[in-house]
Amino acid sequence: MPRKRPGPATDGNGSTRTGGHHRDRTRPRLTAVRHWIATAPGTYIWLTVLFVTTVVLHRMSPAFEDEFLRDRSTNLHELSQNPVRVLISSAFWIDGGRWLPYAVLFTVFHATAEHWLGTLRWLAIAVIAHVVATLVSEGVLAWAIRQDHAPQSATTTLDVGVSYALAGVIAVLTYRVPRPWPYVYAFAVLVFYGIPLLADGRTFTDVGHFTAVLTGLACYPLTRTCSRRKTQKTKHPTAQ
Repeated sequence: MPRKRPGPATDGNGSTRTGGHHRDRTRPRLTAVRHWIATAPGTYIWLTVLFVTTVVLHRMSPAFEDEFLRDRSTNLHELSQNPVRVLISSAFWIDGGRWLPYAVLFTVFHATAEHWLGTLRWLAIAVIAHVVATLVSEGVLAWAIRQDHAPQSATTTLDVGVSYALAGVIAVLTYRVPRPWPYVYAFAVLVFYGIPLLADGRTFTDVGHFTAVLTGLACYPLTRTCSRRKTQKTKHPTAQ
């Protein structure tokens, strides 16, 4: 008689049980994803708000969207009228309407920094980088306008987004990279954000991004407790 080929096991109703193995492999991955998100609440709350505001922008007409964003922009005009309001509101809108790339960048950089530093210190670094880079870049733009290197209309230019905060956090992660790679990482970050400053078409936002990187590197004191804790765990591993 021909030998029966072994097939997938069945339960009492005749249905196969191969799906159980797939679920067993998938469950740990889903648990890891949930844990990653739950332990970086600030990152993903911010990302959720950006998703909502991006959807709102997509429902606006181009003309209204431009006017709407300028009212929330950290340009010279708005900073002179409502500095605190626009510094906060500008961090919750994305010019261009592309949310998915930021979801990836937030997951790779912001979430990693929040896991490492804790929510309060991560947020402090992101806010400091955002504020300092905005004020420096707009200060450079104001000087350029006074020197006739930029038109007077630049006082109402559109300047919203989360890229300054992101650049600062990317830079501070230099102190998270194991030795000797921090030097390589810092060099790569400085080159990436520094090259646009050498180009002929450089803008005040290029100044802002590089300022944010320098600000993030200057936030080393906020990382020292984490670094000491990591060193102590290495020297004195927990007994099993």
